[in-house]
Amino acid sequence: MFRTKRSGLVRRLWRSRLIPDKEGEDGNGKTSEEQELKAATYSLLKRLKEKALDTLLEAVESRGGMPSDCVMISRTELRLGGHVASPQLLVCKLYRWSDLQHSAQLKPLCECKSFGALDSPTVCCNPYHYSRLCGPESPPPPYSRLSPNEEHKPLDASMSTDAPKQSHWCNVAYWEHRTRVGRLYTVYEHSVSIFYDLPQGTGFCLGQLNLEHRSSTVQRTRGKIGYGILLSKELDGVWAYNRSEHPIFVNSPTLDVPNSRTLVVRKVMPGYSIKVFDYERSCLLRHTTEADLLDGPYDPNSVRISFAKGWGPCYSRQFITSCPCWLEILLNNHR
Repeated sequence: MFRTKRSGLVRRLWRSRLIPDKEGEDGNGKTSEEQELKAATYSLLKRLKEKALDTLLEAVESRGGMPSDCVMISRTELRLGGHVASPQLLVCKLYRWSDLQHSAQLKPLCECKSFGALDSPTVCCNPYHYSRLCGPESPPPPYSRLSPNEEHKPLDASMSTDAPKQSHWCNVAYWEHRTRVGRLYTVYEHSVSIFYDLPQGTGFCLGQLNLEHRSSTVQRTRGKIGYGILLSKELDGVWAYNRSEHPIFVNSPTLDVPNSRTLVVRKVMPGYSIKVFDYERSCLLRHTTEADLLDGPYDPNSVRISFAKGWGPCYSRQFITSCPCWLEILLNNHR
């Protein structure tokens, strides 16, 4: 019976993948690529115990909507298409992004055991414990001295769960066009979920904020927030992970081009994450920003995130106050 249940879990996980079956010419109705993928997948899944298979299946079927534990496995790489693939690359390719090519494109979420554990003999293979990194739209700035690996180092002492209670690191305001809805949401923990509807979510629930006479545009946009975003304070800055099924749009002083009037608004697709506020760059900007280039009030420690609708030079909406649903992240002293 044990073998039957375990085999059933493996089959359900295989059927739940993103990549569909392909017709081939090998006589079995499968391409060699599909056969290699199936062999690699079964090889990985057979290394997991039944409890781990249950956890993985729940994460996949809920599409990350239900809290789930890490699924740890040895870092042994698997053969796939003439190349080797890490366990986390394989599962994320199967269940999140079929076009994924390299593990370097993945970022463990801050609460995952693989976050900062670069030298660990085991790695988490829960695909919903990872985000996909937004690629740079321009070459990295010369003042950025952090290497990609340093971005994944463990959180410092102030963010440890064993550290004394710290003061809040940010306040979050929710806006609909020019109207702020609800009170400021104060964040003390190192990460916070901001969402409209999450099956078992804790954090800032925008769906509970009431306002009379909402426009149909606002109502439609609110319906697109879904699982929302995960905002996290990490060693090198503040990161936003888009958990919804629609893009989010982000602007902050550290994303803008220094000493330029051009507003930079980054589009972040579902499943992707971006460093929305860079601590090192912020400190440098304080000494290099020219006052005469500032147009109106300026907060060097704020981040603005719009759900589903973009704004700025590349969009019909020139100002974020024209966006139906958006957040203002007011960062506390981050030094």
